[in-house]
Amino acid sequence: MADDFLTLKVTGVTPRLTQNIEAHLGTLPTSEVQRRAFIFNAEDNANAAMHSLGYYHSVIEQQVTENDKGPWALSLKIQAGEPTRVDWVDIHFDGEILDDPFILKWLDQITIKPGDILNHGKYEQIKSQLITIALARGYFDGKYIKSSIEINRDFNSAKITLHYDSGQRYNLGKVTFEGHTLQEGILSELVPFQEKTPYSTSSLSSLNRELLDTSYFSNIKVLPQVDKAQGLEVPIKVELTPRASHSIELGLGADIGNTTESNLEPRISLNWRTPQINSYGHSQETSLEWSPDRPKYLTTYTIPLTHPLDDQLKIRFGMLRDKYGVTQVYDAEDKNFSNTGELEGSKGLIAVIRQQRLKNNWVLNYSVEAMKEYYTQSGIDYSPEFLLFGANISKTTRGDNTLDPKSGFFQYYSIEYADPNLASAIQLTRIQTRYKWIETFFEKHRFVSRLDLGVNLADENDLALIPPSLRYFAGGDQSIRGYSYQELGPYLDYTNDDGELAREVVGGRYLMVGSIEYQYYVTPTWRVGTFIDAGNAFDVNQIEPIVSVGGGIHWISPIGPIKIDLGVGLKETDTVDRPWRIHLTMGTEL
Repeated sequence: MADDFLTLKVTGVTPRLTQNIEAHLGTLPTSEVQRRAFIFNAEDNANAAMHSLGYYHSVIEQQVTENDKGPWALSLKIQAGEPTRVDWVDIHFDGEILDDPFILKWLDQITIKPGDILNHGKYEQIKSQLITIALARGYFDGKYIKSSIEINRDFNSAKITLHYDSGQRYNLGKVTFEGHTLQEGILSELVPFQEKTPYSTSSLSSLNRELLDTSYFSNIKVLPQVDKAQGLEVPIKVELTPRASHSIELGLGADIGNTTESNLEPRISLNWRTPQINSYGHSQETSLEWSPDRPKYLTTYTIPLTHPLDDQLKIRFGMLRDKYGVTQVYDAEDKNFSNTGELEGSKGLIAVIRQQRLKNNWVLNYSVEAMKEYYTQSGIDYSPEFLLFGANISKTTRGDNTLDPKSGFFQYYSIEYADPNLASAIQLTRIQTRYKWIETFFEKHRFVSRLDLGVNLADENDLALIPPSLRYFAGGDQSIRGYSYQELGPYLDYTNDDGELAREVVGGRYLMVGSIEYQYYVTPTWRVGTFIDAGNAFDVNQIEPIVSVGGGIHWISPIGPIKIDLGVGLKETDTVDRPWRIHLTMGTEL
C-alpha cells in the first residue's frame, strides 16, 4: 500500500488549494525509490499547484519525519500569500466569426472577469472551448494570433489576451449515401439543410437523427470530408448499415386481476418488425398479445409518401377483444350487488391513415376506419358497423431530450364522424382533447398535471349502438389511480335472463379526468411522489365525480422512469367498493 512508505499532510490553505496541491503531487509512492523522488519534487510541485490558481507569493515549509519501522511522514505547511487577480481580459476576434451570433452568445457566458483570482485552468478551458466551437461552426482555418497571460508580481495583477482570427466559414456541401438499397432520392429528403448552408455540427447531428428515426439502419456514420473541401464547400459522406430484415421481440407478463376478479392473468406478447420491405422504404409492424380475456392482433403497413418521416400512409388491420366496467347481480338475501363479470367487446378493424409532421412539430393525422364490434349489453346482442372519418392534431414540446424531461407540454385534439348515409349504424360525432404539463422548480421539485376531455354526440335512442370501444370509461394508471382499468362510468339496471336484477357499467357520453402530481428528487435517479386524481366518465343523468389520492416511488432507469404507485379511492360508488391498487408503470411521461 502507498501509505506503507509515506503519509502526507497539507496544512495552512483552503480545501480547494489542498486538493489542487495533492493533485499536482500525484499518487503516494509505493517504493523507497519513488519515496525519495516524491519528497525531492514535493516543494516544486506544490509551488506549481499554487501558481496555477493565482498564488505566486506562497511560502512552503517542508518537514520530513523518518521512521525505521513505519511510513515516513511528509508535512507541508503553506502560507498562501496575496493572490494574483485579473486586471483585464482582452478577447479579440478577426474574420467571419465576428458575425456569428452563436459566438457572441458564448462570449456572454465567459466566467473570467476583472477582479477574479487568476486561474490558469479556466484560461486554458476558454482557449480550448473557442477552438472546439470554431471547428464545430466550420472555421477550419482559424488560429490564435496571440494567447497569453502577463503577470505583474509586484502588483499581484494579470492581463489575459486572446486574439483569434477565424478566417472564412466553410459551408456544407453535397451529401452522398453509401451502404443502402433504397431508391435514389428517398434519403435525400431527410437532409435537413441545403447545399452551401454554413457549416455546423448541429446540422450534421440533425441529419443523423433523421436517419436514425427511419429505423432502416443499425449503424450510421455522418462523416464531413474537410480534407476534400472544394473551395469552401465540405462534402458529407454518410456510411449506412441496414438493419436485419426482420426482428422479433417476445414479452411475458401478468395482471393481478381487477375489482371483479383477483386471480393472476398471464400475458404473452410478440412484436414482429420488418424495417425495410422493399427499395421504396415500405415497412410493417405486427403485434400479437395473448391473455385469457384480452387477446389482440394488429398489423400496420407503412408507406412513405413525399417524405420518409414527415409524410406517411399507414394501412392498419386488427382484431381484438377487451373488457369494460363491471356487471353485477342483486343478492336479495344480502341486499347487495355482487360482481359477476364485465362488459366484453370483440372488434375487427381496417384503417387507412395519413400522418404528416407539420411546421413547429405539429403532427396531423386524418383517417378512414371501418370497424365492426360484437358485444352483449343488458342481455341483448349487438354488432354495429361503423365507417369513421377522423382527424387529429398533436404537439409535444420538451424542455430537454432526456427520458425524464424536466419540463414539457403535450396537447392533442381529435374529431371523428360517422353517418348512416356513409355505411355506419348511427350518426356519431366524437370529440376528444388531452393535455399534459410538466415543470420542475429548483431542480428537485417536479409537478406533473394532465387533463382528458371527451364527448360523444349522438341521439339518445342510439346510445346502445355506440360500441364499448367508442364510449368513455375511467380508471387505471393513466386515469384515476386506485381503480381498475376502465371500470368506472355510468351504469344501467335491467332484468337478466334468469329474472334477476342486474347492473352493468356501460360507459358514458362524456369524459372529464384530471390529475396533479408533486414529485421530489431524493437523488438524481430516485424520487418520491404524491398525487390527486379526479373526474369520471359521465352521462346526462349520472354525474358522479370520483377522487383518488396516493403516492409512490420512482426510479429513473437508463430506459426511462419505472414507477410504483399506490392509489386509494376516497369513496364507494354504486358499482365499486372503496378500493386501493398498486400500479407499476414504465416509460417517459411525455
